[in-house]
Amino acid sequence: MLKFEAKDTAFRRNHVFRMGGRSLQKTGPLLMGILNITPDSFFSGSRITNERELLDRAGLMLEQGADILDLGAVSTRPGASDLGPEEELSRLIPAIRLIVRHFPEAFLSVDTWRTEIAREAVEAGAFMINDISGGIFDAQMVEFIAEKNVPYVMMHTTGRPSEMQSKALEAGEVLETVKNFFREQIDLFSWKGAKQLITDPGFGFGKTLNANYMMLGRLQELRLKNYPQLVGLSRKSMIYKLLDEAPETALNGTTSLNTIALLNGADILRVHDVKEAKEIIELTRKLAQSLSL
Repeated sequence: MLKFEAKDTAFRRNHVFRMGGRSLQKTGPLLMGILNITPDSFFSGSRITNERELLDRAGLMLEQGADILDLGAVSTRPGASDLGPEEELSRLIPAIRLIVRHFPEAFLSVDTWRTEIAREAVEAGAFMINDISGGIFDAQMVEFIAEKNVPYVMMHTTGRPSEMQSKALEAGEVLETVKNFFREQIDLFSWKGAKQLITDPGFGFGKTLNANYMMLGRLQELRLKNYPQLVGLSRKSMIYKLLDEAPETALNGTTSLNTIALLNGADILRVHDVKEAKEIIELTRKLAQSLSL
């Protein structure tokens, strides 16, 4: 049974992230809008193929209430093949510069696990690094994040996208495995001096369907040392496969699961559909406020 009390929610938490002389400060959940400059993202509606589309999409998300824009140049869908660093860089850096030039107040996150890409992204104006491997794929990432004290999303996965589902965790093992991963990586990054850490349990990244729902239902148990918690459920296969649909028709399911994530204390929602996510944040905020009267 889902238990919801006002004190359990993210609506009273104060978030402060700093980078390059700028700060993002907000009380309550944050919204991260997804910008995919990839031709093979699992959700066709998220694919951006030219500069005009990128600016239009970024501008709309900011207008609708996105606090952070998350820019990715490599598809990380299950089974996706890797992209070389040169091509990732050639896609990413011009896109960062374009967004920074047109939306200088935007807080831009870059979805990459490569330290060399992260370094150039930050130099080009990125505010945050979102690493699907939590520092596992590139051991130099911890040194860079600590050196620059970059806000850093540490996600759990069981392997690279091409292989992760062959190592999928079952429901009975997923909670302890993910918690142990966060314990080890938080200790490592903290020991090196990184302070602005965000955890992401990695829904859909090397977990069975039951394991994904186990994590969602017991999300609060995956919060370690009170670091902010990011949840990325948007249009994923745990929704559309269960409902016998497709990513393009999975918005209603996404909204339902994002609401559950908020009720279980999620601090950041990573979404394709900012307007709808903003609405459920406001509705759930009202619920939290009414329970605290």
